[in-house]
Amino acid sequence: MRLVIKFGGGAVADGGKIKAVADLIRSGKEEEKERKEIVVVTSAIFKVTDILHENAARVAKEGDVEKVKQFVDELKKKHEVVASEAIDNEYVLSVVTREIRERMGEMEKALMGISLLGELTTRSLDYIVSFGERLSAPILAGTLQSMGIDAVHLTGGKVGIITNEDYGNAQLAVDAEETIRARIMPLLGANKIPVISGYTGKTKKGIITTLGRGGSDYTATIIGAAIDADEVWLWKETEGIMSADPKIIRDARKIPYISYAEAMELSYFGASVLHPRAIEPAMWKKIPIRVKNLFKPEDEGTLIGEEPEQTKRAAKAITLIENTSIINIAGAAVKSISDIAARIFSALAAESVEDIIMISQGSSERTISIVIDSAQLERAIYAIQSLNAGDTVIRDFTSNSNVCAMGVVGAEMAGTPGVAGEVFSALGKGGISVIMISQGSSEFNISFVVKKEDAYKAAQAIHDMFEMGMRY
Repeated sequence: MRLVIKFGGGAVADGGKIKAVADLIRSGKEEEKERKEIVVVTSAIFKVTDILHENAARVAKEGDVEKVKQFVDELKKKHEVVASEAIDNEYVLSVVTREIRERMGEMEKALMGISLLGELTTRSLDYIVSFGERLSAPILAGTLQSMGIDAVHLTGGKVGIITNEDYGNAQLAVDAEETIRARIMPLLGANKIPVISGYTGKTKKGIITTLGRGGSDYTATIIGAAIDADEVWLWKETEGIMSADPKIIRDARKIPYISYAEAMELSYFGASVLHPRAIEPAMWKKIPIRVKNLFKPEDEGTLIGEEPEQTKRAAKAITLIENTSIINIAGAAVKSISDIAARIFSALAAESVEDIIMISQGSSERTISIVIDSAQLERAIYAIQSLNAGDTVIRDFTSNSNVCAMGVVGAEMAGTPGVAGEVFSALGKGGISVIMISQGSSEFNISFVVKKEDAYKAAQAIHDMFEMGMRY
């Protein structure tokens, strides 16, 4: 049995939890039913990536050298405390502590440079935030070593995750799988457990990159595909993939089984439990992914597999993206809607506006509506305004950030009459107006936009409708 097991930041939040994670790994390794080859992928210690993002930006803005030293010292102490709580063997602890201090020295030099220049590039940010995972992996490996397990830690780049230079959202190089396999299989053959820094990779020039927020899931499935794993397990602090966000929706339930296609729709449409690209590597190799609950290790969690489950439930889940904005664009003095679209999306791409969630068009009026992440609204508006610099392309455009995007996902919706009607009927009964609608050709996802103040009410109404009455 060959497993890739990934642990999220909540699982490695402190020394006690890291010990619990190490116990899970040891118990899995020592099961006598069959020999297990295990690769472990770890996230940064809980909230550390957020802290690194925030402080890198602050350092660039303020340029305060003393604050840099203070921040680095606090973060170093945090990791040293976690290591001392998790690692019982004094020699192993001394080795890990030395590595923490070396890494923190590297980070301090980088932050000092950013502070003096007063500039934070995407390349520099990737380097800074990569330290979260590059600090947690030695601690987890050291914890396993102190339990008598032969573990070795590697960075994403060291293990062969070679990417392009799209800093902050790097894409895997075409030939990376062969390198990953060549570097991991000998370790497994020697009965070692590789502990790999998730989220990170490097370019062919050796420059550190990151795979996007939540990218440790992606690291796990990349490695799983490269070594032909039997399964990939993603340990989370949730029961599995849920029918809705339990913080918002009462009676949200665990989904025991979901297909790759459905999981991809959910992840791309705001379900934060999965990285949007994490499904693809496993899907191509038909490797099952299991989302498990760290606090209920005996629970089977959610299994993600190849074929959609035959069920009487038309929809599997409802997702909600809260920080969104809608832009309505009307074109003028152009031949066709395709001309407007080509110009608009070229301009958006030039300004790195990448998180386009939904698109809708009205050909007769030559209008296009797009929904984007609100964090990119300023860049998007600048891009659209720039279209009129040479000639008048845009007749008018408006933006609205008081909106939320929602998606209803389920393979059983495809070809099932009446699903969309029931969805919008439920919204109508709740007095909720729909601002924009979109549906892909797969018919697995009906997506729409509502006012922000109506979003929770809308999600609850649809969830209730599918749970209580809308079954086929």
